Amino acid sequence: MIRDMTKGNIYNHIVQFSIPIILGNIFQLTYNAVDSIIVGKFAGTKALAAVGTSDPIVNMLILGISGICIGASVLMSEFFGAKIYEDIKNEFATTISIGMGITAIIVILGLLLSNTILKLIQTPPEIMADANSYLKLVFIGAPFTCLYNIYSAGLRSIGDSKTPINFLAISSVLNGCLDYIFIKIFDMGVVGAGLATVFAEGISAVLCMLYVFRKVPMLHVERKHFKFNRRLINRTFSLGSITALQQCCQPFGKLFIQSAVNYHGVSVIAAFNAASKIENFALIPEQSISHSMMTFTAQNRGAKEKKRVKLALPKGLVIEIMYWIFICTIITLFKTDLMSLFGSESDHQMITEGVKYLSVMAFLYCLSGLTNGLQGYFRGLGNMSITFISTSMQITIRVIFTFILSPSMGIEGIAFASGIGWIAMLVVEYSYYFWYRKKHKKMFQ
Repeated sequence: MIRDMTKGNIYNHIVQFSIPIILGNIFQLTYNAVDSIIVGKFAGTKALAAVGTSDPIVNMLILGISGICIGASVLMSEFFGAKIYEDIKNEFATTISIGMGITAIIVILGLLLSNTILKLIQTPPEIMADANSYLKLVFIGAPFTCLYNIYSAGLRSIGDSKTPINFLAISSVLNGCLDYIFIKIFDMGVVGAGLATVFAEGISAVLCMLYVFRKVPMLHVERKHFKFNRRLINRTFSLGSITALQQCCQPFGKLFIQSAVNYHGVSVIAAFNAASKIENFALIPEQSISHSMMTFTAQNRGAKEKKRVKLALPKGLVIEIMYWIFICTIITLFKTDLMSLFGSESDHQMITEGVKYLSVMAFLYCLSGLTNGLQGYFRGLGNMSITFISTSMQITIRVIFTFILSPSMGIEGIAFASGIGWIAMLVVEYSYYFWYRKKHKKMFQ
């Protein structure tokens, strides 16, 4: 359903647009979480560690693709707000061409270098073979990930955040079923988990493409739209490349963090992997609210609704804080139960280490919510540079303090390092925000 955010209640638009994105992202995260749960239960801690040590690389791939899509979505939302519908089609076609071209290069390099990458992050020898097999399958499925994200970005730019969730729901159920069949029944271990994910991602991509072709004329592109348009290519690369780099900063930094984690052995690797899965579920609503703020801001900027653009940030941050209160309470009360999902009774050490990590992180997610809100706002304004600068600084500081604190504090030191990084990020972003307001007084009057 198309949603015009240039009119109506701002809180309603941000919340109602966010909810389907949250659910959709949760379904996407469920792919990996289900893999980890079933692998941990039926294939053991070593297999779980093999999947976990690949996670930063997998996340870098997914977030790099989504970064390009975010940049394109800002442009398409702006065109939608300004009611320049033909440019939406042209930009959509441009994004497909750029996204698939970059993905093809990534797949080739990933298949050739997967073993080397795993060695660089100090993957333990006993899990190297499984980790390499899983990672190669993830690279094979990357084109499906790219197509789904592009088509989802197109739908969201015109206000439809609900439709993609339907296809992810189907593929998520399929992924869980295939996980059980491949791992439990056929005893295929991490290879089965990888195959299940690839099949499920393929289904979600195909369904999304068919829906757009049949139901959304505004995004129905033809051969004529796949033309060389220097203006759109430059703007897409300008916004998308910076956002892709920004999105890749976190998983790139986590490669180094994973290296620090790997130093502590298999139990801590498995604990960090499991806790990170829980953390992903906790943080995704914050990021989804940020995406909603981005689309809202971009649409209203295109429609030249200055007052609504100004109000997007404070109202969005209120929603971020309210969500943090909720998720902090949930994790604090149920952290042990949540960690127990990823292991059996014999995995006591793994569960204990994960609980230590979550006990600290639950209270730090407020910092993440505030940074996400500002990033979404600036993306909606078409200002991607500050998000890249602040994220680069945050992950750099986080990595440095991880190596300083983790040798003596263990997994808790890794959690405190995250908080230090987020604090530094907030200082930079909010300093920039007040400078930006002063420089662009007319926009905020």
